[in-house]
Formats: sequence, structure tokens, C-alpha cells
Amino acid sequence: MQNLKSEPLRELYPAIEPFNSGSLKVDDIHTLYFEEVGNKNGKPVVFLHGGPGGGISSDDRRYFDSNAYHVILFDQRGSGKSTPSASLERNTTWDLVDDIEKLRNHLNIDKWVVFGGSWGSTLALSYAIKHAERVKALVLRGIFTVRESELKWFYQEGASHIFPDIWHDYYHAIPEAERHDMMRAYHKRLTGTNQEDLHRCAKAWSKWECATSKLYVDPAHVAKAENDDWAVAFARIECHYFVNKGFFERDGWLLDNVDKIRHIPGVIVQGRYDLVCPAKTAWELSAKWPEAELKMIPDAGHSAREKSIASALLDATDKFRTL
Repeated sequence: MQNLKSEPLRELYPAIEPFNSGSLKVDDIHTLYFEEVGNKNGKPVVFLHGGPGGGISSDDRRYFDSNAYHVILFDQRGSGKSTPSASLERNTTWDLVDDIEKLRNHLNIDKWVVFGGSWGSTLALSYAIKHAERVKALVLRGIFTVRESELKWFYQEGASHIFPDIWHDYYHAIPEAERHDMMRAYHKRLTGTNQEDLHRCAKAWSKWECATSKLYVDPAHVAKAENDDWAVAFARIECHYFVNKGFFERDGWLLDNVDKIRHIPGVIVQGRYDLVCPAKTAWELSAKWPEAELKMIPDAGHSAREKSIASALLDATDKFRTL
């Protein structure tokens, strides 16, 4: 394990526009938005965004050397520019895994590097376990395996001890009689017919995550939660996945299946003070996958936008340019 100390930090690669973007109809309900960036003849890498429900942004293109990589980014079901927005129908982990394969085939890619952070790490691990023969390397950040202990930590009890002031609004959006199961109570409102409750709870849920995702609270990031469309898609889809425990057949399924990917080169980047996805999970993944390089970042929380985490991610993607 590398416990990285202070050293010169790298800046993200320059802003870049896609050389192609399009839509892929993956079933009779869902159509995915995707982008291609960088060198069309370069090493393929697919970017898996967080949430679920978060969607991609222009800065997500900048973790990769555009001269070396053919970067594919897409909005997962119900997220970003994919349609229908915020839809929960046929929206499970395994639907998303199938979508990744459909996109790979659509773009005539044989194998690719898979990059994912937070929920993206969950999806990357799920995809790699099911389709190891298609994965050249894994770059993971802020490890999340959707175990009950992880969900209870962030949405029910643990993280409130660190951010009690921010927790207050999230907690008090739910009537006292239902606070023994916050995720279930939010799910009731995020999937209900009362539009006022839907928007109020979507913003409270999203604000809680946005406010706690960096070591230092970033008001600009928290402000995203005020966007009704983004907050509804983000909160509805996250809550849907989490009350269903990620649609895994048992608690701990991902860690139990790590043996299937140990031959794949990997880098794990983890913020020491990540409250959303605490470092314990990354440590447990590393113990089961000792061949992977674990980079524990001592001055960061959860977000890929934090400078020391971004710098480590750049080093990781550069490492696999010539794989």
C-alpha cells in the first residue's frame, strides 16, 4: 500500500470536446447517451460515473491522456442525458452491466480499461467479475460495495457524528416515527405521487451527499442539489438501488468474488477521510486483491475533484497507457 505524502500535484489534462457523441437504445425503454473523446485509434477506456444517477460531466474527460486513450463516457440508465430521465423501471446493476457490454459491442471494442469511482467502482467491479475477459485494467476510486454496513454508516447512523449540522436537514426531512429506517422513508417519498415531497426529499438527500463528499465542504458542489432535475434523478436512482442492496444476491457478493479479477492489473485510489465510502472497504478489497496497488490519500475525502485524488488518478491512467 502507498500512503501518499505531500508531493507536487498534477492538474487534470486540458478540457477536450468529444469527437463523437450519440445515443444507443439498449431496450424498449432506455436509451443511453454516450461520448467518445481523445484518440480514436488509442487504447480504449470506459468511464463509469458515480451515483448511481449522477451522470457524466465535461471534467470527467480530463483524467486521461487524449493522445493515448480512446475515452468512452456514458450516462447510465435514467441519468444525465439518457432517457427516460430518473426512470427506475428495468434499472438494476445487472441491466447496467449488460449496457456496458452493448456499448462495447456497438463501438467494436475488444477489450478496454475500466475506470470507476464511488458507485462507479461498484459497477466496474461487477462488470469485471462478469466479463473479466474484456477488462485490460481497473482504475477504482472511493470503493463502495453496497453492503448493509456501508449503507447504514452513511444513511442511518455513522457519518452523522462527523457532520451533525449537515445531517440535521437530511434527518429532519423525514417524520420522527420513520427515522429508524431513513432509506426506506426516503424511498417512499422519492417514488410517491406527492411532487412537493419528491422535490423536497430529493434535494435533502442530494445535499447530504454533496456536502460530505469533500474534505472541505464545497458550496458550489452543494449547490448542485438545488437543481430539481438533477436532484430527482440522483436521489431517486440512488435510493432505488440502495433499498434493493445493489441488486446483489447476498451482502458482500462483490468482495466474495474478487478472486475472479485478481489477474487483472488494478489501482485503487482511496481518500483517508472519505465519509461517503470509508477507507475500510478499500482496505478490505486490497486484502482480497493484493496484486492491485492501493493508494491511500492522506489529505482527501471522497471526491475525484479533490486535487490529491485527481493527481493519483492521473498517475493511474498514465500507468496503463502502454499496457
